[in-house]
Amino acid sequence: MADYDVIIIGGGPGGYVCAIRCAQLGLKTACVEGRDALGGTCLNVGCIPSKALLHASHSLHEAEHNFAKMGLKGKSPSVDWDQMKAYKEDVIGQNTKGIEFLFKKNKVDWIKGWGSIPAAGQVKVGDEVHTAKNIVIATGSEASSLPGIEVDEEMIMTSTGALDLPKVPRKMVVIGAGVIGLEMGSVYARLGSEVTVVEFLDQVTPGMDGEIAKTFQRTLKKQGLKFVMGAAVQSVEKLKTKAKVHYKLRKNDKEDMIEADVVLVATGRRPFTDGLGLDALGVTLSPRGQVATNDHWATNIDGIYAIGDAIDGPMLAHKAEDEGMAVAEVIAGKKGHVNYNVIPGVVYTNPEVAAVGQTEEQLKDAGHAYKVGKFSFMGNGRAKAMFAGEGFVKILVDAETDRILGAHILGPQAGEMIHEICVAMEFGASAQDIALTCHAHPTCSEAVREAALACGDGAIHA
Repeated sequence: MADYDVIIIGGGPGGYVCAIRCAQLGLKTACVEGRDALGGTCLNVGCIPSKALLHASHSLHEAEHNFAKMGLKGKSPSVDWDQMKAYKEDVIGQNTKGIEFLFKKNKVDWIKGWGSIPAAGQVKVGDEVHTAKNIVIATGSEASSLPGIEVDEEMIMTSTGALDLPKVPRKMVVIGAGVIGLEMGSVYARLGSEVTVVEFLDQVTPGMDGEIAKTFQRTLKKQGLKFVMGAAVQSVEKLKTKAKVHYKLRKNDKEDMIEADVVLVATGRRPFTDGLGLDALGVTLSPRGQVATNDHWATNIDGIYAIGDAIDGPMLAHKAEDEGMAVAEVIAGKKGHVNYNVIPGVVYTNPEVAAVGQTEEQLKDAGHAYKVGKFSFMGNGRAKAMFAGEGFVKILVDAETDRILGAHILGPQAGEMIHEICVAMEFGASAQDIALTCHAHPTCSEAVREAALACGDGAIHA
């Protein structure tokens, strides 16, 4: 008999959620994790610590810029960077210990160490081999760099190093205007760093709705971030006390250079499958190094599944969690399902950016007849009271049926508000369904209703 019904390799959002769901469905379950704490990149050196620093630095911004307007007088707080990092570590600890508790509660065994798969039905950790009827690869991803750039996590770093700098740098260069680069760049800009973002493309956050992206970049510029767009980084030269970022503009091949105390390389992530032994096992990988799976997250080897950042699709913790629950259902003999058309994405800057479904560019490219409903937060009473009137809600609907095809929000609490649209899309709702639903006043969510109204006869407060 096998030791376990399921062994999950990786204790990140996809892996630990999969493990808990498997146990809830009556499967004898173990999770292999080599870190000292569960939670993977997300909880330890990703989503959670970055949100802690974003919250802390935004609080500082509010104290410096908006407190006096509300009659809150006094000296602005100074930054105790070590204490801010201690707060971040406390937040991490609370979350990772919470997962340990959930493992114990659900009787999931945590096998500590780094796992490999010597054969189907076997997982080797250290010198010990454990057997399982099913194995789930949930090993996540790692930061990727550019050719010729050597990351040392001290002067030239990934997001991992950027979360734990010994001091707030005077000058920072961020290579890549994606989510990670803009979030970390905005943290340090608020803390007083001079931040310059160098991006290969002509738009920030590639893949985002174009209108939102342009407004977003303008907003970040107002906050002090500088941008060099359409620039191909050639090299990063490391000196004793600073680094030099050499780049070439794509439009005219003009070469230039920026000096910085630290350089954050935020050029994306790649699947982390090193050491699993997938080649020897014969597991099919894509040209980009992703584990190839079918519609049920099964690999070409019987009994081996894969989820999350290790496979195709957006590298998002909540996408991995959904897949983790779905593959647990499949292994338990039930029906697992993930609606990939309704996976929201959020940038946790301030204001936040949130999106779900298709962009206007995608609809145009597909020749899909659509209507647009927009509403500015300048017309929202709650947002104005919070000094958060910048941005807007944009809803895209089918021109004939009024069915919601996508939504894009730049503004306060965008990451919370997007879920109303997600639920609506999951049920195949029309913009009119949202427009006819009573929304509490005063809330920022009223802007979603107004945008839905704008898809029809028009918004009330525009």
